[in-house]
Amino acid sequence: MHPIRKICVYCGSSAGEDPDFVAAARDLGRTLAESGIGLVYGGGNLGLMGAVAHAALEAGGHVTGVIPHFLEKREHALENVQELIVVGDMHERKRLMFEKADAFIALPGGIGTLEELVEQLTWVQLQRHDKPVLIADIGGFWGPLLALIDHMRAQAFIRPEYEARYLVRDKVADMVPALREAFAKARASHLELRPEL
Repeated sequence: MHPIRKICVYCGSSAGEDPDFVAAARDLGRTLAESGIGLVYGGGNLGLMGAVAHAALEAGGHVTGVIPHFLEKREHALENVQELIVVGDMHERKRLMFEKADAFIALPGGIGTLEELVEQLTWVQLQRHDKPVLIADIGGFWGPLLALIDHMRAQAFIRPEYEARYLVRDKVADMVPALREAFAKARASHLELRPEL
């Protein structure tokens, strides 16, 4: 059973209004590098994406960026990463990011970040994979989504036998330990399924 080798971080190509978002992204990038865990991310040089990648690189970490060709200029592809993969479309980007990662963290972001996070939650719910998913609730950013998920449960749209399993942490220091624990439990259960893309 191998340990977590790479974590995919979903996050905004903008920095957002709260400086704590950028601070958390930088802290996470540094933490991954210091933990010997590679970063897989969307390949951009802007916003939280740029912050997490630069911090990982500055701390000596390994960074894999996956970016569609049509976003290379818009998101200013970060070319000094160890591995930059330019793909044809968003579907290929998401597939590669999934395949290269052992776990996922969603920092604050926009609709794209939300879509990536919800897709992973759906795959977990449908038992297409057992890679742990962590929602980084920095400054309560994901509170409305977490309330909506609770509302879905209350309205019986998320049934106990099809629970949407995820972790929530609001401090970067707690994220890697939580994912490592969840990853070890998942490996022990021998459930290793692939999503249908």
